[in-house]
Amino acid sequence: MLAPKDIQYGVATPQQIAGLTGLETLQAMLAGKLPAPPISKTLNFILTEVGEGTCVFEGEPTAEFLNPMGGVHGGWALTILDSVTGCAGHSTLPPGVGYASIETKGNFSRAITIKTGRVRATGKVVSRGKQIISVEGRIEDIEGRILAHGTSTLMVFAPRG
Repeated sequence: MLAPKDIQYGVATPQQIAGLTGLETLQAMLAGKLPAPPISKTLNFILTEVGEGTCVFEGEPTAEFLNPMGGVHGGWALTILDSVTGCAGHSTLPPGVGYASIETKGNFSRAITIKTGRVRATGKVVSRGKQIISVEGRIEDIEGRILAHGTSTLMVFAPRG
C-alpha cells in the first residue's frame, strides 16, 4: 500500500471545513488535520503537494486494478486525472464555494502495468472564471514519461446559505 498506515480516511464535516478556502482544506488534508477521501485508499493514491491552482497526487497500480488483458484499467488513471484536476480547481475556491466535474477527458500515452510502479499525477488550472474552471492534468512515471494526460472542466457552485 502506498499510503502511510496512520493516515485517516473519511469525509470532512461541514463544521471542520467551515471558513476554510479550498487551498486551506487541501493543505489540512495534506497535514493530516482532515481525513483523506476514502477513494484514495480504495485506489491507492495520495495527495502529496498542493498550491494555488496546482495539485499533485502519487499513486501505485496494483493487481487489484488489472483489466482482463493484464494491464491497469484505464478507469484507474482517469479517476486519478479527474481527482488531481478537481483538487487543483478546488484550491482556487473561497470558503463555502464548491465544484463538480462537468467533463474529464483523458488520453492514454503508454500502458500502465503493475511493473510501472509509482506514478505522479499533476493538475494545473488553465483558466478560472466565475462559473467554470478549466484544468490540465498529466500522469508520469518515475522517469518523467507521460503515461496519460487530459483536461477537466469544473462547474463552480455558489455558497449555500
